[in-house]
Amino acid sequence: MNYFGNRFRVTTFGESHGVAIGCIIDGVPAGLEVNESYIQAALDRRKPGQNSYMTSRKEGDKVEILSGVFEGVSTGAPIALIIYNENQKSNDYENIKDIFRPAHADFTYFKKYGIRDFRGGGRSSARETALRVAAGAVAEKLLNIVNVKVQSGICSIGKIDGKDFDFEFAKTSEIFALDKSMEEKQKELILQVKNEHDSIGGVVLVEVLNVPIGLGEPLYEKLDAKLAEALMGINGVKAVEIGDGANASKLKGSENNDEMTKNGFLSNHSGGILGGISSGQNLKIKIHFKPTPSIFKEQKTIDKNGDDVTFSLKGRHDPCIAIRGNVVVHAMVNLVLADMLILNMSSKLENIKKVYM
Repeated sequence: MNYFGNRFRVTTFGESHGVAIGCIIDGVPAGLEVNESYIQAALDRRKPGQNSYMTSRKEGDKVEILSGVFEGVSTGAPIALIIYNENQKSNDYENIKDIFRPAHADFTYFKKYGIRDFRGGGRSSARETALRVAAGAVAEKLLNIVNVKVQSGICSIGKIDGKDFDFEFAKTSEIFALDKSMEEKQKELILQVKNEHDSIGGVVLVEVLNVPIGLGEPLYEKLDAKLAEALMGINGVKAVEIGDGANASKLKGSENNDEMTKNGFLSNHSGGILGGISSGQNLKIKIHFKPTPSIFKEQKTIDKNGDDVTFSLKGRHDPCIAIRGNVVVHAMVNLVLADMLILNMSSKLENIKKVYM
């Protein structure tokens, strides 16, 4: 499937080395301010080739609005966005057209569809995530109306963990580092593995402020479940933790419960979600990215005939996909919350009366 969301729905199309990539955003309320410059600013945070910690592929990622916007505001019609590919080097992939790269989707896509677009991974390429960022910028405009603020950054690179998190500092960091004291060590590790023709994993931390109580639809559209689904759908994500996450399994109930008083919660082990519904506390989410599977060491694999081969990869790839992945994570959280915000509007009869009576 190539779409996600219920009321605020995004459908994407295009391949890594095709003419263009694009998306349709359906369900945007009429009257929302939407402009290319705001969307472009989000894309500029994700686009490749900005520094030595990212792939050297140069893409302007210039977005164009094709429909659904008139004089700077949404009309209620589907919003169509397109980004033309500018810097494909398909010849870099000639040597892998008949083989399956380890830890990529090459093997599973071919077995499922029987067709192989070897040019940068085709539809499975992370190039598609530019569209999620573009759509996420539109969703962010909606969240801004109700003062919901999503913030994110890199808390870990490999085994170098940050401790003191500053989301404002992350905005200025080349690698979106949250801990200023750990930024240089994290940068050094990225460049080290890059020089070794290898890669490294990382962890993104998201915190959402001013979340209204009631977002999430039990039982099968729970907020935590939809966040996990959306975030696990990002290329390279292998785990998602909400609140105490995996550590909760090591605690006693007396340690993990968030006690309450008339003045509010005394802790936030739940990460702001109870029973799949937002509690009004800040959402806290960690997203774990695996090392970039595209590395430049000689590796063993098989070809389409099932024969053993060795190969060396060519091309331009991120030494740590978590860095640009941080921007995609931010966008996906925007999209889930925008969808849940609209879904929640019909949860009470009094809300319907406000519109129609």
